[in-house]
Amino acid sequence: MAKRVRFDRRMSDHEAVMWALEDDPVLRSSFANVTITDQPLVVDRLRARMAIAVQRIPRLRQRVVEPPGYGSPRWDEDPLFDLDFHIRHISLPAPGTERQLLDLAALVSTDPFDRARPLWQFIVVDGLADGRGAFIQKLHHTIADGEAGVRLSAQFLDLERDAVESMFGDPGDDDDEEEVQRGGGFSAVDALRRPFDLARRAMVETVVTVVNPLGTPARAGEAIEAGRSVLRQVAVTDPACSPLWTERSLRRRLEILSLPLDRVKEAAERLGGKVNDLFVAGAVGAAGAYHRARGVDIEYLRMAMPISTRKAGDNGSNAFTPTRMLMPAGIADPIERFKAVRATITGVRSEPGLAIAPSLAGLLHNLPAPVLLKAARHQVGTVDFTTSNVRGAPFELYVAGACILGNHPLGPMAGTAFNLTTMSMGGRLDMGLLIDLAAVGDPELLRDSLVASFDDLLSAAGA
Repeated sequence: MAKRVRFDRRMSDHEAVMWALEDDPVLRSSFANVTITDQPLVVDRLRARMAIAVQRIPRLRQRVVEPPGYGSPRWDEDPLFDLDFHIRHISLPAPGTERQLLDLAALVSTDPFDRARPLWQFIVVDGLADGRGAFIQKLHHTIADGEAGVRLSAQFLDLERDAVESMFGDPGDDDDEEEVQRGGGFSAVDALRRPFDLARRAMVETVVTVVNPLGTPARAGEAIEAGRSVLRQVAVTDPACSPLWTERSLRRRLEILSLPLDRVKEAAERLGGKVNDLFVAGAVGAAGAYHRARGVDIEYLRMAMPISTRKAGDNGSNAFTPTRMLMPAGIADPIERFKAVRATITGVRSEPGLAIAPSLAGLLHNLPAPVLLKAARHQVGTVDFTTSNVRGAPFELYVAGACILGNHPLGPMAGTAFNLTTMSMGGRLDMGLLIDLAAVGDPELLRDSLVASFDDLLSAAGA
């Protein structure tokens, strides 16, 4: 019998922070995927599959409910849940170009969710001129991070075109998710006492972990370094480095590209690193080349990147820590840049302070909303761009009778100039480049710089 996935009706501290930041449009944390298929999807098949999924996964039929007074938001059943609101079917107007599809996906990614409904939306798109189909999936980050989103997609993905059952098997078996309802309802006393209890607990956990993480005086040096590690991430006050990418808006442009995964793996191995190292080195190279093409020499740019903290058997919806790092955008040589990028990422991944992030989230989500929003705005103002890497299935997949040709993720912008997110799937490294048009005045140049940067890396590695 498979282990059941357990859901908690109360948001985690991390999720509560993301939900609170929703009040600032620039800080919204929705993410999406635009999937391109060899033919249009069979909408009735997708709807039937999702009718099963919403029974299997409680979060898909739950809305966020704010407690009275203070306290963590909760997930409660939407009494007016309507599957047809969440699954929509549209057709592109003539001529049905890929550019029209990408513009639609960029627009969908920025639209706020209806806060009175569950926080997900699927859009089946017909009308592409070449006979292909498309499928846009959008989730709020409080439901899932990228890895959990991939797991969720198993509810509607198939291993063959005419599959009749989901990859999770019979919906009536013992694999159904189990929901944990800790905390029951709200009382006036709980609503007032909870934020202070959590803040005190989070502060105690943080102090104990920093001062003596293992409970022994012999490890005091490690405790001090853990404290310094936290400060290296949360105490960044310098503004973003780019003199070009200074404005922010809600205007978006989406560009997509794909690379053969086997070539990327070969190149990364030859250069002494991993796929993510090469992916980030490509992004950093493109950002630097963009500046040089616009007549600006730049030595470093600050990049944000989520680092997964998910462990084996961890079924939580979100398990990641956001990080920031200065990247060597001024290094034009692809091999030297790869080495410098790998060293930077390796150093950040080994930071002992990453383990303290959950306790800090407990402190943050109990701050007054204006204070939290102001602090978050200041912190994202230190970052130039964002990258993220999500691992998908290594084989060919189908959805509602259509074969997936490309699956391009759109990560949250989080107040940065652009977000480049990649997903490995079916032997490809599919990328979605979501750009803030107020920051990046020449989005075509950025995309071309990205293509050239990856070409240079693969060529330099002889892959």
